[in-house]
Amino acid sequence: MKLKINKVYLILTIIILLLEICIAAFLTEGFIRHTFGDFLAVILLYCGIRTFIEANPIYIAISVLAFAFIIEFAQLYNMLDYLNLRQYKLVTIILGSTFHVSDLVAYAFGTITILLIDLKTTVWKP
Repeated sequence: MKLKINKVYLILTIIILLLEICIAAFLTEGFIRHTFGDFLAVILLYCGIRTFIEANPIYIAISVLAFAFIIEFAQLYNMLDYLNLRQYKLVTIILGSTFHVSDLVAYAFGTITILLIDLKTTVWKP
């Protein structure tokens, strides 16, 4: 694992972050807000990590997916209430507040999508 800035992933991270901010700010319901936003969220995390860490893409993808699942299952058990964070709107937007199985599916599809794109466009040398 090497620490180095990858300019392509940095640009992708910034673009996807801006897109996610627009989705959160301007859409209150529908497929794009609830499902496509989750699909993009794991891609954003993956690209953010790949911006700074050069490691096996499969390990990064598994880590991102595990993190997303942990956050989603924390929603099932009302993590925001236990941590007294529900009154903070930004935290609620970032971490989410309700559990949905469809979110888990969106995370899985997003992770698989970015991993396949990454593996097709780069040659990973362990």
